[in-house]
Amino acid sequence: MDRRLHLLETFVAQDDQGAPYKVLGYEHLVQTPISAEFQQQWEPTGIAEYKLASGEHLDLERDGVLRVRASGLRLKRQ
Repeated sequence: MDRRLHLLETFVAQDDQGAPYKVLGYEHLVQTPISAEFQQQWEPTGIAEYKLASGEHLDLERDGVLRVRASGLRLKRQ
C-alpha cells in the first residue's frame, strides 16, 4: 500500500530563550482501491507527525511540548 504525508498545519514554536522555529504538522495517508476499476483514494491513518521546516523530526509530549528528537531541544507552540 502506498503512503504519503499530507500537510495539515504550520505554526511557530519557541525554545526557552524565545527563538522561533517553524513547525509543520502532517497526517499520514494510505492509498486504497475504491472500485473494481482500480480507482484509488487517499485515506487518513490517524497517525500524525511534526517536523521542523529544516526537516528534523519532533515528538509531541503529553504536556504539549514538542521535543526535537536529535537534540532534545524543547519547543512550545505560540
